[in-house]
Amino acid sequence: ELQRLTVSLRGGFEQKQGCLVFHFTGQLDAYSEKQFKTYVEDVLNANRSSVVIELSNIDFLDSSGLGALVQVAKHCNDSKRSFILVGNARVTQTIKLVRLEDFLHLVPDLKTAFTQLAA
Repeated sequence: ELQRLTVSLRGGFEQKQGCLVFHFTGQLDAYSEKQFKTYVEDVLNANRSSVVIELSNIDFLDSSGLGALVQVAKHCNDSKRSFILVGNARVTQTIKLVRLEDFLHLVPDLKTAFTQLAA
């Protein structure tokens, strides 16, 4: 069950294959990035696992949302934990437009994410 973080964003997480998998649906934009970041960082502070952020149900991602993703990726790098982002076509297009696919470890699906984490 996903929690309502804002009117336009819902999120939740689960422990799966030894890592934290966050699921989000809706819009990750200027209106929701603060709640997104607070939610993810609160969970990260209580847990040391690798992180997968699954955005395949995100309808819209803007520069504020990208900034929030970059900050979460930096937080993971600083705390020496793996970070992988799963995106749909729209999310992938936005991330590739600003050339952040390598920094955000963008992959097409959860299966690929788990394969990379196991490697």
